[in-house]
Amino acid sequence: MTTRILPAVGEPDAARSITTLLSQLPDAEPAAPVGDSTSLLDLLARLAADSLDELPEVVLVHERIGPVPALELIREVALRFPAVGVILVTVDAGPGLYSAVMDSGARGLIALPLSYEELAQRVQAAAGWSTGVRRHLGHGAEAPSGPGGTVVTVSGAKGGVGVTVTAVQLALAAQASGRTVALADLDLQAGDVASYLDVQFRRSIADLAGIQDISPRVLQEALFAHQTGIGLLLAPGDGERGEEVDDRAVRQIVSALRNRHEVVVIDCGTQMNGANAAAVEMADTTLLVTTPDVVSVRGAKRMVRLWDRLQIRKAEETITVVNRYNRTTEIQPQLIEKITGTRVAKTAVPAGYKELQPVVDAGRMQDLEAKSTVKQALWGLAGELGLVRVTEDGQKQGRFRGDRGSISVRRARSR
Repeated sequence: MTTRILPAVGEPDAARSITTLLSQLPDAEPAAPVGDSTSLLDLLARLAADSLDELPEVVLVHERIGPVPALELIREVALRFPAVGVILVTVDAGPGLYSAVMDSGARGLIALPLSYEELAQRVQAAAGWSTGVRRHLGHGAEAPSGPGGTVVTVSGAKGGVGVTVTAVQLALAAQASGRTVALADLDLQAGDVASYLDVQFRRSIADLAGIQDISPRVLQEALFAHQTGIGLLLAPGDGERGEEVDDRAVRQIVSALRNRHEVVVIDCGTQMNGANAAAVEMADTTLLVTTPDVVSVRGAKRMVRLWDRLQIRKAEETITVVNRYNRTTEIQPQLIEKITGTRVAKTAVPAGYKELQPVVDAGRMQDLEAKSTVKQALWGLAGELGLVRVTEDGQKQGRFRGDRGSISVRRARSR
């Protein structure tokens, strides 16, 4: 049987050396190396979307891969693609690192410089394990693109463009359609999700930052069970505690949330740091909210360029949401798409100050009326993004527990 091997190596010299040695293994089919963690995860996700059988049996991760550290990358691959055997290639092959690698979900560790015998042995063992897992899952099984649901991040071009309103309404729409939903506030110093939903809380995302292994019970204790059915993971009440939440903690938290919910919506605010950058990189869908004015569009372009420089997210993989839109404004969605290089969502959100003011002041965003044009647009956006459950007859429906009666997402979109 042919063993497909995908090397993830950032250094050109190391990549050539590893590829040359892999090509000498019997029945091995090494793929072209990928140079960074983002490319690796994107490639595996594309292969998994087609079929379980399209995934390589073995992934080799070089210790100097970036921008995500090697152990965090291994953990992410093991969680999202459990039928792939991951091996770390490293100079340090001591027992301490070996234990950490195994805890991250790898199937082996190979010391540098590489030896043919050790490489062959580790690859064969990982490939055998991968084949056994796939046989257990069944040849016709679909590959899990993650051990749970879809992660959507919502970021802002600048302050005040409507990030939190957008995130909250997307979560409400997904929940109303019958999905299990978590809403996380990663605007760590100025998060307002709790204020918009009238929540008094004790625990926050900072309480999960120092935990090495987030079990379902620990996660459940940190989540606030809102009356709408949404699980809320809130920003710390004391802004300085936001510094406790680093990129490593966010990767573990997002993975844990994804494992327990069908939809995870993350409010990333407008200021970029290591924590919300990690969330944007891990997201299945990244939204960038802007308003149709010069300052906001410039901010959106600046944010997109920042993500690209940091290898977090490519412009073409970002969806821009135009908020407070009207047909008479000089800056139209087509122009924003051209300026930013992103894809602009088909659904534009109109200005609705009078609709929003009462529910925002009361902290009752869930009580926004069904006839609200803002709500109709944002729930329509949820349908466009595939966040709502689709029934067998093709209709997107759901019951909003916090409103009076039932609200059909299909009805909200058609108004």
